Amino acid sequence: MTLLITVVSAVICTVIWYKKAPHDVMKISDLCFIYWGASLMWFVDAVYEYAEIGAEFFTPSLQDMANDVFLGVSAVALGLVAWIAKLLITDPKHIFKRSKS
Repeated sequence: MTLLITVVSAVICTVIWYKKAPHDVMKISDLCFIYWGASLMWFVDAVYEYAEIGAEFFTPSLQDMANDVFLGVSAVALGLVAWIAKLLITDPKHIFKRSKS
């Protein structure tokens, strides 16, 4: 579920970025890289887990699925927090610069 949640987030973010690609003022591309990186990480994790436990990988318990959903949503939220922090630091629309004058 973590892989599915991060891939869906990455795809949605990529579509939004692609529509605004020439004028990526808000640096949505950075958010795309965060989500695609997380997706790659969860994919590698899934491959190793499948290699370790085999076919049981495809029949997780309800508790494991609930934990994976929580972890996936947490990863997406943390990616958003990191992206917002970067926006506040770089101030691409110069909001803070204008408010000081």
